[in-house]
Amino acid sequence: MKPYGSFAVALESGEEDRFVAETADARRSAPAAARNADPILEVLRRVLPPAARVLEVASGSGEHALHFARALPDRSFLPSDPDPDSLASAEAWRRHAGPPNLLPPIALDVHQTPWPLDASTAPDAIVCINMIHISPWSACLALLDGAARWLPPGAPLVLYGPYREGGVHTAPSNADFDAGLRARDPRWGVRDLEAVRDAAAERGFALEEVVVMPANNRSLVFRRG
Repeated sequence: MKPYGSFAVALESGEEDRFVAETADARRSAPAAARNADPILEVLRRVLPPAARVLEVASGSGEHALHFARALPDRSFLPSDPDPDSLASAEAWRRHAGPPNLLPPIALDVHQTPWPLDASTAPDAIVCINMIHISPWSACLALLDGAARWLPPGAPLVLYGPYREGGVHTAPSNADFDAGLRARDPRWGVRDLEAVRDAAAERGFALEEVVVMPANNRSLVFRRG
């Protein structure tokens, strides 16, 4: 089972949504992406800098990047994923319906050093949706390391997913979801918000905002110091 990527959009808040075929081409669709895209968009609309290049880490099917690019034409969106099938889906969505500000996806595993970026692809913001609970803790740390290397001062890092707060799940469904994740892979699990906050702080990021989202999720908005 992949550590993240193709499962990152498919698993959310106590529900499992397998990818379903959209057409005969490589496009895939995740019902979770359709459910949470607009609430996440409203957060991004507020916190992304104007004219920003936004790197999405663990893009999965590519539907989020497509949705955000359509809604925010003054920003450009660069999808990424370590999974070839997810990259093929993201590219197929881009070719099928993508606006000019949706860039071709790139292969990126947060654990690789350095990330495959350069001056032409360096991000002004990073968004990561439903990854860190469906991956080992090392993936969260690697994400933060990469963000610290590539984001300029003042840039936002936005993480979305379920979290424990004060060591307690925010809903019984999240506790069940956490147990299911750990049964699949003991390295996975719903993370403590405070642990993510502290690891980010060690890398120069301040937690600016915690946004309560539908289905017992949170959007964490960090700002590079």
